Amino acid sequence: MEFVHKSVLLKESIEELKIKPDGIYVDGTIGGAGHSSEIIKKMSSKGTLIGIDKDEDALKASKERLSQYPNVIYYHGNHDNLKEILKELNIDKVDGILLDLGVSSYQLDERNRGFSYLGENILDMRMDKEQELDARFVVNKYSEEKLANIIYEYGEERFSRQIAKNICIERKKAKIETTKQLVNIIEKSIPARFRTSDSHPAKRTFQAIRIEVNNEIEPLYKTITDSIDCLKSKGRLCVITFHSLEDRAVKKAFTSAEGKCICPPGLPYCACGAVKKGTIITKKPILPTKDEIEENSRSKSAKLRVIEKI
Repeated sequence: MEFVHKSVLLKESIEELKIKPDGIYVDGTIGGAGHSSEIIKKMSSKGTLIGIDKDEDALKASKERLSQYPNVIYYHGNHDNLKEILKELNIDKVDGILLDLGVSSYQLDERNRGFSYLGENILDMRMDKEQELDARFVVNKYSEEKLANIIYEYGEERFSRQIAKNICIERKKAKIETTKQLVNIIEKSIPARFRTSDSHPAKRTFQAIRIEVNNEIEPLYKTITDSIDCLKSKGRLCVITFHSLEDRAVKKAFTSAEGKCICPPGLPYCACGAVKKGTIITKKPILPTKDEIEENSRSKSAKLRVIEKI
């Protein structure tokens, strides 16, 4: 299957990067190179683009798409480890970083990846196919309490406890191997009167399990602060999020980087050590236009936040 992904907030994110032709830029989730292809067009032969992705299929696709550009470095890894990656590449600071935190259309649609709740596919959900933890392990091995907590926290699913309970009941009868099996359990767990025509009942649970499998939220705050540290003065970090958990983590990291205390109210002194590292460019996130949403429904929940290093 061809790696196809329609980049979200493409025009807006490229504009906000303020690309310097001879600069060094990082696309921390290069995917099918949708954003990267526009970044590299604005760069000279003296510039460098570093494309990082956990998904080897994505890297392969981006290499093919950007084959005419010799000044691209491809790295199979995780943007959470950006500091270590740049150190390995002998690069101190960069001029801009883009993080598109969404799951690609290819990953959602590829049958063997198990991200989608449509059809009957093998439960997997790994962005990096070399890692051991997959969705089958989460669904079949996690305790009922842990499953319920994950589905509630990462999926914001009000029926998380009933879903977790029914998962545990069904897996005692037979191992849950496919997306269809899981969808059936979820549908059985949510009363019909609480289902809406504009959202699949399994959407929140699948999101939660995907986040758990790929550890998407826990390291995100540190990833953002590390990324800011890796920028040159006036360098920009652009982050595209697709759900509230991601957006809250990014917003919190940006607020901290702007030097504002993020300690809980009531503490007698500041414990977060807030120091001003940058200036938030987007006081409110940039949202997709009505036209983009009509053209690509998966862009509906996207938000772009931008910060500039001082």
